[in-house]
Parts: sequence; structure tokens; C-alpha cells
Amino acid sequence: MASRATLRASDSDRERVAERLREATGEGRLHTEELEQRLERALSSRTYGQLDALVADLPGARLAAPRERGLSRVRPALTLALSAVLAVAIVAAVLLAVSGVVAAWWLWALAGWWFFGRRRCRPYGMRHRHRWYTSGPPTGPRPTGPSAPRLG
Repeated sequence: MASRATLRASDSDRERVAERLREATGEGRLHTEELEQRLERALSSRTYGQLDALVADLPGARLAAPRERGLSRVRPALTLALSAVLAVAIVAAVLLAVSGVVAAWWLWALAGWWFFGRRRCRPYGMRHRHRWYTSGPPTGPRPTGPSAPRLG
């Protein structure tokens, strides 16, 4: 296998080195003229060896090799999968809460009907039938006339 210094660097590797050089200038480790020179060399570098030489005298981690970056590609995929699962769970919780609120309103409506409207919904004859059975048939003279009910 080829040594790390001879492996070709990608555009994102060159951009990371350029960003590290800009940070070093912001920290006061490089002068502006030196930054310009190193940025020019960084953007024209082809291998990791050339990029490592540009940041060798700066503190911090060196540029990661392609094999070392393999784990960083797994993390975004895992993060995306976990984010998708979390989003589905949130949507399910919201739908459950909304349907629970709707179900609660139906329960309140049913309770209101049970306490206040149940007696009014019965047919008229049902109210008095119970009283007739417990007190027995009506006794006394039968009403007569055109408005009297017909029996039998």
C-alpha cells in the first residue's frame, strides 16, 4: 500500500487545510502575507504530504487520511436515520394527542347528554308508564265527552 504522504488529496481536504490556515491567522499564529502564500500552496497541493507540510508547525490535529475518514461518513447516515425515526415518533405523538383531544370532546358530549338530555329524549308515553304500573290502573269515573280518550 502507498504511504499516506503520496496519496492524493481531495478538494474538501484542501478546503479544510485552507480553513485551518485562516483560523491560525485569526489566532495570530500567521501573518497575512504568510497566509496568502500557504493558501496558494494549499489550493495547488495534490497529496497529503504537501498539505501536512503546510500545517505541520501549527498546533492541532493533522489532516485525516481517507481511511480514517470512513467513520465520519457513517455518522451522518446514522444521524439521518435517527432523525427520521425521531420525526416519525413526533408526528405519531402529535396525531395521538390530537385524536385524544377529539375523543375527549366526544366523551364530554356523551356525559352532557347523559346528565341533561337523556330524559328529554324519551317518548312521552315512557315517562308515565312506570307510574301506571306501580300505582295500578286508574280508578274512578271514566271521563266522558268528545275529548275523552277511547278505551278498549
